[in-house]
Amino acid sequence: MTRSVKIFFSLVFSLFVALDLNAQTGTEISVTGHITAEIIPVFSASETSQMNFGKFSPGPRGGEIILTPQSTISVLGSVFAGNGLHNAASFYVSGNEDAAFSITLPSDPVVLTHASSAKTMIIEEWNTVPSPGTGTGMLQNGFQVVYVGATLKVGTLIDNPVGIYTGSYNITFDFN
Repeated sequence: MTRSVKIFFSLVFSLFVALDLNAQTGTEISVTGHITAEIIPVFSASETSQMNFGKFSPGPRGGEIILTPQSTISVLGSVFAGNGLHNAASFYVSGNEDAAFSITLPSDPVVLTHASSAKTMIIEEWNTVPSPGTGTGMLQNGFQVVYVGATLKVGTLIDNPVGIYTGSYNITFDFN
């Protein structure tokens, strides 16, 4: 092989190496990445029916009206149940399908106040269906209705004069 042929091959080889280096350092590759995010239903609860102990008359000793979550009442003491409607409270709880939740009821007595005087009655002994406690509720198909009952402590007619008594309470739904 002659010297000029060697130089020629050397130049051609150098040219290929230079082209290859330029190709490797100047080449960019773009790849598309994918992202996923999912929005789930917001957990919520709303009152769909107010608790109503109905119409009644206190007797000479007072007593109690027990309202069950199934909207039945029983009367203890000298309280006389009147005609009219009574019903348990109900709450529509919604959120992620099959999510468990806990129900926490008032731990202190709740006070009902007479519309035009300072006279009061007390509500305590709360109960629900499903039962209160940790993880006792389940959102089947993304919702559940919770029914709430309680016991109303009624005084005498002097303690609790004729009229309408109102109040409010807090119930907590904790999604587990």
